[in-house]
This record gives sequence, C-alpha cells and structure tokens, in this order.
Amino acid sequence: MKVEEIKEKLRKDERNKSYSLRAIDPIFQVHKQSKLLIIGQAPGLKVEQTGILFNDKSGERLVDWLGIDMKRLHGPEISILSMDFYYPGKGKAGDKAPRRFIAREYHPYLLDELNNIKLTILIGAYSQRFYLKEKFKKNLTETVRAYKQYLPEYFPIVHPSSLNNRWMAKNPFFEEEVLPALKIIIKKIL
Repeated sequence: MKVEEIKEKLRKDERNKSYSLRAIDPIFQVHKQSKLLIIGQAPGLKVEQTGILFNDKSGERLVDWLGIDMKRLHGPEISILSMDFYYPGKGKAGDKAPRRFIAREYHPYLLDELNNIKLTILIGAYSQRFYLKEKFKKNLTETVRAYKQYLPEYFPIVHPSSLNNRWMAKNPFFEEEVLPALKIIIKKIL
C-alpha cells in the first residue's frame, strides 16, 4: 500500500473521525530512502497545528541530541512515525497516551515502505514497550541504560520534552554516556 493510500485509509477510519471532521491529516514522515527511523509518542498541539513533526521545543532538543539540524531531521534521510499520528489531547499530567490501534494497525504498512533503515530510535516508553516487547526492562530508565543490548536495530531514549528535565538530572548517565554514543552512531549512518 502506498503512503497516500495509507493516509486516505487513516482519514476514513471511524476512530479518526473527530480529526477528519476538523480537516486534520495524520502526521508522519516517510521517505523510501531513509536510513534512520524515529518512532515517538504522539504529535503535540503545536505539531498538530503546523503538520510538522518535532516543530517545537522537544524538536530543538532532539536535533541537539542527534547532532543534526532541523533541515536534516525533516529531510529524506530520516523517517518519523509516532505511536499515534494525531494529537491525543490533554491529560491530567501532560498529554493523553497515544491510541494503541495506530501503531498496531498502521505501522506495518508504513514500515513496508522503509527498506533502508539502519537504526530505529525509540523515543519514550510507549514505543519501547511496543517494539522491544519482552526485552523492555522493568522501566524506561533501565531500558535506556541498557541501550547497547538493542543495537544495531534499536536505540531507546527518553522523550526530549522539558518535562523530563528532572529525570535527566537524576540520571546523569544519559547525557554522559548515552547521548555521545547516539551522536557517533547517527554520524556514521548519515
């Protein structure tokens, strides 16, 4: 199934009706020639409004972590999927969780389009639990700490949101060990 057909299927899916009625398209970035795949949580409100993934403070932090710039993030070398292709709305503490059916039903179609991926970066626990399955450790911290165990296929990281500043302060290994390793791998791939 081609990318435009997948988008049309998403638009017609009854579970996405509230978005379609407001003319909000599914938000993802897929390029057949991509070498790097990023799988995040779900678009935020600003991303929903612009239709551009990581077009916010989290995106600024993410490109810094990857050692690239925004132009490259949105270029043909990188594809970006989320566990939900729509903004799920506000919850009690941040945004609501991504709806599970999107990744389960729609990711396989899009992954079929990506035959050159050298590394998949899994951002946050939702994508890590889904893709790592029983290899996911007892929590996100332990999974990110064990990043070497998932190479060369996956690289788990915490979400680049400022909401994770406290987590980063409590887990200095992330900035001291994980991010430098990630930048080296990204540089080799791109």
